[in-house]
Amino acid sequence: MADPKGFLTVPRELPKRRPVDVRIRSWSEVYEDFGKDRLEKQASRCMDCGIPFCHQGCPLGNLIPEWNDLVYRADWHEAIERLHATNNFPEFTGKLCPAPCEAACVLGINQDPVAIKRVEAEIIDRAWAEGWVRPQPPAVRTGKKVAVVGSGPAGLAAAQQLTRAGHEVKVYERADRVGGLLRYGIPEFKMEKRHLDRRIAQMRAEGTDFKTSVNVGVDVTADELRERHDAVVLAGGATAWRDLPVPGRELAGVYQAMEYLPPANKVQEGDFEVSPISAEGKHVVVIGGGDTGADCVGTAIRQGAASVTQLEIMPQPPAARTGAQPWPTYPILFKMESAHEELADFGGDRLYAVSTVEFLGDGDGNLRALKLVGVEGPQSGFKPIEGTEREIPAELVTLAMGFLGPQKAGLLEQLGVELDQRGNVVRDADYATSVDGVFAAGDMGRGQSLIVWAIAEGRAAAHGVDRFLTGQTALPYPIPPTARPIA
Repeated sequence: MADPKGFLTVPRELPKRRPVDVRIRSWSEVYEDFGKDRLEKQASRCMDCGIPFCHQGCPLGNLIPEWNDLVYRADWHEAIERLHATNNFPEFTGKLCPAPCEAACVLGINQDPVAIKRVEAEIIDRAWAEGWVRPQPPAVRTGKKVAVVGSGPAGLAAAQQLTRAGHEVKVYERADRVGGLLRYGIPEFKMEKRHLDRRIAQMRAEGTDFKTSVNVGVDVTADELRERHDAVVLAGGATAWRDLPVPGRELAGVYQAMEYLPPANKVQEGDFEVSPISAEGKHVVVIGGGDTGADCVGTAIRQGAASVTQLEIMPQPPAARTGAQPWPTYPILFKMESAHEELADFGGDRLYAVSTVEFLGDGDGNLRALKLVGVEGPQSGFKPIEGTEREIPAELVTLAMGFLGPQKAGLLEQLGVELDQRGNVVRDADYATSVDGVFAAGDMGRGQSLIVWAIAEGRAAAHGVDRFLTGQTALPYPIPPTARPIA
């Protein structure tokens, strides 16, 4: 145990965000540095519970009490060893995961939980700074070839595990750079791409081969892929976005979030001087109250929008747990992310329990406004409330309403893999699909989910692939494909 009295004497503390008026002028990450002495005190709050429910909250099975104790004792090198034992990419989860481990922290029953996510992020940042993260090429090669389709977190985790097991792994990515949504869906202010780039460099040094600008199912057929490889891992994600088929949807100025965010990220990569879909000087409406919606909000503000409004069809969540969301379940609470803080400072609005009725044009095919209506809660089927219709200015709308599963046309249709009722790829206990030698991990089989689940599934699928290829495996198996968060 770190400090038997740590949770009694040390209050929860997180790094401060840079002032809003400063950070919106750049695309750098929003948090200030957090000194190691302060972090070691935060780690001391971990009680090393007899039953650490944080393990149950974490799909990766991160050894949270162990590395909290090691950080408290300033044994940072051993802390990263224990962290890497279960998580290939803690810098991704430490910045992007909503931390279900903290929601399940026993201390959170009646106090603020341990700052697990911040400790995780600081461990890996320290490890990179000290040069402790090095390539781990396999000592023996098996001669087996594996194709991984998709280079998001699930694909990267599966690829790194399988490369280290001695297989010849080739990762196919249809975008021009490696990383999937980590590259083009996550804004720079949320995770600077240097974190991704150095992991890719590590994986290349270990022997993983990356093929970009290859749309498998179009540029390479399913038959060709299977012929060239002994096993295939489908890790393409749930890329079929949810649309909003209301009148005026065809107007210029209405975009899906994943049409809007990638060009903004390409500006940071140096591909564009200005995004071809820019919010500069425009009234912007973001439809969807989740993390992707927040990413659109922060992006629009940095691009110089005239105004930004975020809409959510659900009622505003409570600020604290209710009886319907008891510990250790992951609660749906009102959050003030950095982008929301910027929105409030900017004078924008977050509107809850509203639904879009129509997109209104200017007569020349361009969006000029949005008509919305207040709705009753989900128990009433989002029934419109009479007399609440109104218009708000809108020259750019982003649809951030989630995803409906993987893209079916192309690779999945060519493979003929079995799909479940939700349109996701069916897997067995080893993450094998209905097609021999083809496996599926991450959102493609699970549906839209968290980055921590994607990494966990990538690691688990690698276990199944390795056993399929060699008859045995020493790779870990974090979770079965039917596992679900505590909810």
